[in-house]
Amino acid sequence: MTRTSTWQIGAVVDAARARIATARLAAAYGVPALERTRLTTALSARLRQCLTKGGAWRLTLDVTGSGPADGLLTVTLTPDREASAAGEPPWRISVACPEPTAAAHEEAPDDPAALAEALLGADEDTALALDRLTEQEDLVAAHREELHQTNQGVLALHAELDAAGHAQREAFAAERRARTEAEQARRRLTFLADASTVLTTSLNHEEIVRRLPDLLVPRYADSVDVWLFDDEGGRGPSAPRPAAAVLAARTGRPQYAADHPGGLPGVDDRPPSALEPTRPLLCVPLSTRRAPLGVLTLSPPGARWEPDDAVMLIELCRRASIAIDNARRFEHNRDIAETLQRALLTELPAPPGLGLAARYLPATRGLNIGGDWYDAFRQPDGSLITVVGDVTGHGLHAAVMMSQLRTALRAYAVDGGSPGRLLTRLHVFLHHLQPDLFATAVIARFRPGEDTVTWAAAGHPPPVLRLPDGRVRVLDAKPGAMLGIPLRQEIGDHTVRVSPGSTLALYTDGLVERRAAGIDPGIERLAAALGGCGPTELDTDLEGAADRVLEPLLRDSERDDDVCLLLCHIAGVPSPP
Repeated sequence: MTRTSTWQIGAVVDAARARIATARLAAAYGVPALERTRLTTALSARLRQCLTKGGAWRLTLDVTGSGPADGLLTVTLTPDREASAAGEPPWRISVACPEPTAAAHEEAPDDPAALAEALLGADEDTALALDRLTEQEDLVAAHREELHQTNQGVLALHAELDAAGHAQREAFAAERRARTEAEQARRRLTFLADASTVLTTSLNHEEIVRRLPDLLVPRYADSVDVWLFDDEGGRGPSAPRPAAAVLAARTGRPQYAADHPGGLPGVDDRPPSALEPTRPLLCVPLSTRRAPLGVLTLSPPGARWEPDDAVMLIELCRRASIAIDNARRFEHNRDIAETLQRALLTELPAPPGLGLAARYLPATRGLNIGGDWYDAFRQPDGSLITVVGDVTGHGLHAAVMMSQLRTALRAYAVDGGSPGRLLTRLHVFLHHLQPDLFATAVIARFRPGEDTVTWAAAGHPPPVLRLPDGRVRVLDAKPGAMLGIPLRQEIGDHTVRVSPGSTLALYTDGLVERRAAGIDPGIERLAAALGGCGPTELDTDLEGAADRVLEPLLRDSERDDDVCLLLCHIAGVPSPP
């Protein structure tokens, strides 16, 4: 005959109810008080462990047998499916059950007050066990005199107690050592993480080299010397280096130079340095997969380093090597980009009667190079072509495509053609050259002796025209679509009358567009800034006027896009003497 009861354990209240119910059922099935106490005590300890681990547990009570001789009460605590999959085994305990056919006991109450009362009542077995313990203590007291008369037993007891105390003291000492080592390891890891963050936040290798001594002195080194191989070229004779540093550079292995063995893992011991014979030196190579960069030489803050400190220093040098190499590669690419950008920027012509001033500001993120460009050149008939364009994207690829578009535009302009015709040819050129790349552009043509300007735009912000009297017009005639899109288009020309003293502003969207406000408020601000310039200022100091137009527009700029501005000013009529 088998009887089964089950409880789900997920919280401390569930555990309390299960413990109360187990004690009551054990009493109902005739389990002796002492055995019930052992059962509930073991179950309570196991339930505390289960609650600490978390999850859902199932408590099962099985009663088997039909008579006093074969009755058995089995308590099983089974973990949930996730814990079982992780290797957590069920917990099980069994006690003899003298009355397996007794009626089932009532369940534990759900009310908190009743539950507390039931929990207190469930400890009656503990009280009985304590009474039994008192009886045993009385029995021990009765035999105490007899035990005192047995000297050998007393000596043996003292020896065992002394051994236990010694073992306890050793355990406490080992625990303190373990805690100290764990704390030191935590401090090393924290220092290594913080130092790595400091080193990798800079893309200037000289700045990284300057930061290394500040990080290491005085906590992990008394002095720090950084020897970078490439930094000595062209600077005269190099400073003398310890033999251990030279050996570390040649072998790629850390070297320890001192009058005693260092015992540092992964480090070769060497005799003391002739340059500093009284100080131990740790020479760690700064290496990358591509090439050795240099050697870091340190002297200890005390008599010597701990082995774990040396391991941490070697790892820090490895990370510093990566940071220095990355910074050098960035600086190299930046120099290439700046050189390319300077080569791509046009030196503006100085045609009679027309002043030109241009500004180009690359985005501050990444390489200082982008796809915005300006240009001004003459056509065979004497007309002056001015253009501002913007290739989608940023970086070296966008700059290369911008260069190709600028070259193509100059080539097409040799055959003549209006701004709209030139943009149409650029559209076909870009679509066939790079189908997945797009661009915008605006072209304005000035003819000598004419009081009009012909312009055309393809997906580009409209030109802004300042009249001699200070009024400003936004030339918002419908532009063509972006260059390069898979669409056949013929971009049309627009003509506007100008007079001496007028100024035409061509620009890219990086100057006027803001993510939160769009582009229209920026165009209005540009028009206001251009209108605020005096006619004399534009005639005499167009370069300064370009800076003053830019200033208010860049105050709130996030500089996440290139900025290009080209001012074309028609000289005013000279004032009579």
